[in-house]
Amino acid sequence: MSDPRAYLEDALPRFRSELFEFLRIPSVSADSEHDADTRRAAGWLRERMEEAGLAAEVVDTARHPVVLGEWRGAGPGAPTVLIYGHYDVQPPDPVGLWTSPAFEPEIRDGRIYARGSADDKGQLYMHLKAIEAHLQSHGALPANVILLAEGEEEIGSPNLVPFVREYRERLAADAVVISDSAMFAPGQPSILFSLRGLAYFEIRVRGAVSDLHSGSYGGAVANPGNALASIVASLHHADGRVAIEGFYDDVLAWDAEIRDQIRGLPFDEGGFLDAVGAPELAGEAGYSTLERLWIRPTCDVNGLLSGYTGEGAKTVLPSAAMAKVSCRLVPEQTPERVAELMRSHVERHAPAGVSVEVVELHGGRPWRSNVDGQLLAAASRCLERSFGAAPVLVGEGGSIPIVVDFEEILEAPALLIGFALPGANMHAPDEWFPVENFEKGIEALTYLYDELAG
Repeated sequence: MSDPRAYLEDALPRFRSELFEFLRIPSVSADSEHDADTRRAAGWLRERMEEAGLAAEVVDTARHPVVLGEWRGAGPGAPTVLIYGHYDVQPPDPVGLWTSPAFEPEIRDGRIYARGSADDKGQLYMHLKAIEAHLQSHGALPANVILLAEGEEEIGSPNLVPFVREYRERLAADAVVISDSAMFAPGQPSILFSLRGLAYFEIRVRGAVSDLHSGSYGGAVANPGNALASIVASLHHADGRVAIEGFYDDVLAWDAEIRDQIRGLPFDEGGFLDAVGAPELAGEAGYSTLERLWIRPTCDVNGLLSGYTGEGAKTVLPSAAMAKVSCRLVPEQTPERVAELMRSHVERHAPAGVSVEVVELHGGRPWRSNVDGQLLAAASRCLERSFGAAPVLVGEGGSIPIVVDFEEILEAPALLIGFALPGANMHAPDEWFPVENFEKGIEALTYLYDELAG
């Protein structure tokens, strides 16, 4: 009977090669032109699951399929672990800012550069390879395993909750494990204690039936561009707090222990500023940078569109203006309540002479960990064993909407351990994932099954 760790050492070159095959498939869920690629990625993943030793199938949904792999050989008395990840990726735009093509993976300076390398193909594939190491080295796992990979995470997972509800009994588990986040720093493994939620809107402003000559009509007809600028300016107070009435009513006050832990982390604010390339940091007064990122809500303009934006001048009053606005939420805020508040605020602050509409695009609830001490200790041991450092508890400013739904529907705690690094350019050009973390992460996840079974 061979050791899974020995199997890993021999198989790592093949694992990297397989990951590159996975990364070459442009499974962009938001773009219908890539629907065939997304289905191809699902089929490719099913084949790799079967080769690893899982019983696997591709299950259709209303849009992109779910890939479901299972191994039940540990028996009914053993724990069952549900692993979740996603095989869809963000669009590569703007493609001109990539150093190498987004779907032609390349290793440079110890990093795998490709769309999906960090979010989430690379991290999902690590779990599959850890399972394979157990099954192919001695034919068994110490726990029953369900591997669920969806193809719609980057568009808000519209069909995943119905899928989980429909397959609730089949997906029953003692713990849900997710790797779709980052470590605090190189060499410093991390376990998440919180995720922010999301409420995403379009604010649409309309005036005249068509663009108007600014000389003939300016000063007499309301300008939707000006009106939108006024509405956007009303979203914040001068001290950085969100000015939407009632926005903070449901915000959970974190205890002093968590805030002390956050402040005790070795965060390099100067290095963070250099990495983003901004003149200075900004945000809500009275909170540190990490607190602003992890445990405080935000409201941000993500895009603006109005009038003439081409070369040179065109003197028009635009007939319409639009802003895309996202709010990052913290416990106990909900997207539904924030949508009500946003709609009331926009209507209250819209100038006369225009009509306004707030359209909800998608949202997700925030999450706060309820992992018990035994599960947390098990995860800590496997991470320290592989990385040589005890993990720290960290928050995440982004969103993984399904986490709350998993916990509620399956009544199982979620354990979030990510292996990307800060600055990995998720959702941006030159996304990357460290080769070292890919290899050590597989090793840590291999240990995790032994720990969870214990």
